[in-house]
Amino acid sequence: MRALLPYLALYKRHKWMLTLGVILAIVTLLASIGLLTLSGWFLSASAVVGVAGIYSFNYMLPAAGVRGAAITRTAGRYFERLVSHDATFRVLEHLRVSTFSKLLPLSPAGLARFRQGELLNRVVADVDTLDHLYLRVISPLVGALVVIIVVMVGLSVLDVSLALMLGGIMLATLFILPPLFYRAGKPTGENLTTLRGQYRQQLTSWLQGQAELTLFGASERYRQELENTELSWHDAQRRQSDLTAVSQAVMLLISGAAVIAMLWFASGGVGENTQPGALIALFVFCALAAFEALAPVTGAFQHLGQVIASATRITQLTECEPEVTFPQNTTAAPEQVAVQLDALSFSYPGQPQQALDNITLSISAGEHVAILGRTGCGKSTLLQLLTRAWDPQHGEIRLNDQPMRDFSEPVLRSLISMVPQRVHLFSATLRDNLLLAAPHASDEQLTAMLMRVGLEKLLDDSGLNAWLGEGGRQLSGGELRRLAIARALLHDAPLVLLDEPTEGLDASTESQILELLAEVMKGKTLLMVTHRLRGLSRCDRIIVMDNGQIIEQGNHAALMAKQGRYYQFKQRL
Repeated sequence: MRALLPYLALYKRHKWMLTLGVILAIVTLLASIGLLTLSGWFLSASAVVGVAGIYSFNYMLPAAGVRGAAITRTAGRYFERLVSHDATFRVLEHLRVSTFSKLLPLSPAGLARFRQGELLNRVVADVDTLDHLYLRVISPLVGALVVIIVVMVGLSVLDVSLALMLGGIMLATLFILPPLFYRAGKPTGENLTTLRGQYRQQLTSWLQGQAELTLFGASERYRQELENTELSWHDAQRRQSDLTAVSQAVMLLISGAAVIAMLWFASGGVGENTQPGALIALFVFCALAAFEALAPVTGAFQHLGQVIASATRITQLTECEPEVTFPQNTTAAPEQVAVQLDALSFSYPGQPQQALDNITLSISAGEHVAILGRTGCGKSTLLQLLTRAWDPQHGEIRLNDQPMRDFSEPVLRSLISMVPQRVHLFSATLRDNLLLAAPHASDEQLTAMLMRVGLEKLLDDSGLNAWLGEGGRQLSGGELRRLAIARALLHDAPLVLLDEPTEGLDASTESQILELLAEVMKGKTLLMVTHRLRGLSRCDRIIVMDNGQIIEQGNHAALMAKQGRYYQFKQRL
């Protein structure tokens, strides 16, 4: 239960709306009970009057009460649903925003151990599950308790012993059955939450990896694993449905026993009236209607295990500590950036091998540096450290002789433009994806930049309003790369980090992009990781890495004369 405390605190933000929803639920239940109780008494009293030959009977007041209760129940049910769901959606909105805001400081280092499908499931499905907490637990429980008290007080006017009997049965039901069914349903609820997350994670991976799974003949095997998880999920849902049916059967049994008890004892007399007549129907129908308030309670507590499991999964995510924290100072951003790496060492969590091993490097402001090496030698890791996606375990990174740790996040982001290996585009227009880099850029500037990187054909149909879709799937790898370069150039930062900027480009386009970079990047500090050796003679310095270390560096002519690793790379062309 402790897992729910942080989320119960969120309800304070909308306490008036939530309280109003509970009040409307109580009014609706009382109107429903009053309608059935009054109707039953009215019909019975009318029949008794007719049999007794009594011709004077005030039927106007009971008839008005029946109509009033019916109207109140209808209106109350409508407004209760309207208010309760609106308040719940507002709570979920705040919870989702709050959860996402806590995830942002964790990215990317703190989220590396979570798969994308699992993160999506926790942020969406687990948050949605928490709506049960109010709609299926808090509101029904509070409503049932208040209704029981009101019914006891109301019936005690006629007969205290009968009122206490009915109230005692209902209170015992309220306090005994929900905990029993909570314990019975908790393992199933937790299992449902786990299987739901597992299934959606597998489904996301299966959909994203369709091409690779088909090419390597693993599609059928992966589909079978997905179906096995789905069958287990269905089995857990079936067990929960069976438990729900049992709880409803028990509730019907108790309500039937309560009705029979009311019929039996009321027939012996109500209060001082030894000939109760129509009052028997009043107590019987009141007992029958009052159990409507208890009907959702046992089923609600079965879902509580699922709610707690979802709350625990969200808490595990939001309570993670960021791997990187930024100061809140307001240091001015410099116009040029020099980079110094002092004995830099880094290894990824859980990996014994060093990704970077004691690297010392000094890059002057405005210098263009190319970094070469085999896959896995630490090139991309070095760029990640320069963006403070991670912090090194040993050594220090300085920008203009100032430790990188001293820069606030807004200032650091304004100093760096980066083209990563994996380019992400949002499901939005071409304009929206470009404005991420330069929010105040005009359409003319965006169009000019697209033309500079050779993407003018993207403007043919809808111009900057062209819809790119999720991940820009209709674009080729080369077009994605050039669009990322356009964003980096629009950002116009003094330090530019390029990770395989010409990957996926043909020779002609590669030459065009390299010439553009050389022209636009004049005066900027440039670090470019690449496997392509074309155009490296333009760089001021070339660094060759292996096993997380710098094994040689110099300009193109010096490295060719040395006939070392760079020379060997050139000979393989």
